[in-house]
Amino acid sequence: MSSILHFESLHSAALPPGPLHLAIGMFDGVHLGHRAVIEAAVQSARRSGGVAVVLTFWPHPSTIFRPEHATRLITPTAQKVTLLAGLGVQAVITHPFSAAFSAIEAVDFLPYLRQRLPALAAVYVGENWRFGRGRTGDIALLLAEGRRLGLHVFSAPRVNLDGEPVSSTRVRAWLEAGEIAAANAALGYTYVVEGPVIPGKQLGQKLGFPTLNLAWDPELRPRFGVYVVRVSGLKRAGPLPGIANYGVRPTVESATRPQLEAHLLVACPFGPGDIIKVEWLRFIRPEMKFPDVAALRAQIARDIVASRG
Repeated sequence: MSSILHFESLHSAALPPGPLHLAIGMFDGVHLGHRAVIEAAVQSARRSGGVAVVLTFWPHPSTIFRPEHATRLITPTAQKVTLLAGLGVQAVITHPFSAAFSAIEAVDFLPYLRQRLPALAAVYVGENWRFGRGRTGDIALLLAEGRRLGLHVFSAPRVNLDGEPVSSTRVRAWLEAGEIAAANAALGYTYVVEGPVIPGKQLGQKLGFPTLNLAWDPELRPRFGVYVVRVSGLKRAGPLPGIANYGVRPTVESATRPQLEAHLLVACPFGPGDIIKVEWLRFIRPEMKFPDVAALRAQIARDIVASRG
């Protein structure tokens, strides 16, 4: 994976020299629809000797417009940057989405960018992208303003899956429903969690199914339950087959914060402090409370059999 520059605002972006090909959007999840926009910017930049850059935002605009029902993000900023690096993007600008920024008139948006990014040569967005105060700006306005300023504007058509457009909203709904296969299809990659292994309470060990525990508390929580997974380490073997439980472990404790626990189906080379990646492949069953530990142990054994089916 190529290295990538990351700047926390338009004001601090010290970009490499060359014509700037700028893909703009929230890009939460970096799904197939987003990739159509981003890959167009990357390919055009490579052809012209330019620089491929993504302009994205944090927090989500919903925190300004409807804070009581703010959208929960699929991918935190650090993971988004990693995904974008894998697509060949050379730099990411995560600009603060504030009330002042949202008040910029649509007609003033491209001049605002041009003033801060003088090398701007082309803008890439999805065909349904809206911008400016009250979201009044659309592709027609973007094209008109681009012509006036001498900027190329590319709008990528929406990507469909099963006859419906791929969207972050659909991916969120699938993750919350445990429909991990559908989410993975729309993402274009396997939903993955990365983080350090933390010491646990050895509850899995006592059950005969030792687990790797991750300190992971996403905004958008997938459905609590048991999943088929693959586990890889940054410095050791992988990917290795396993199952994982994500939830609050109601049979053995009354946890208030969910935790991800992965049990490998082969010898485990990982331990506390190791950075691992857990790829989610298939949903097996929802999390449930069992009458006793023996019943839980028997179900885990059945889950392992189901994971190999």
